[in-house]
Amino acid sequence: MIGRLIFLVVLAPVGAAVVVTALLLFGAPAHLVFAPGWAVLALLRRGGLHPPNGVGVASTVILWWVVIAAIGLAWERRRKRA
Repeated sequence: MIGRLIFLVVLAPVGAAVVVTALLLFGAPAHLVFAPGWAVLALLRRGGLHPPNGVGVASTVILWWVVIAAIGLAWERRRKRA
């Protein structure tokens, strides 16, 4: 239980930030790295809101956090079954 909490609260968010940073560091175009965030911005702007660009960056990192968390939890579930 504590291990899962540490993974979700500490390791997955740090891993998400590292993934985004590594993608940019190794030359991935910024418009591709932040595409999920720009999509969220477009949806919010279409709804009449005017969010700052930081919302797009945060959305991208949150998406990567969800992906890493889902993979980690699936891995844990699979290990328990075996």
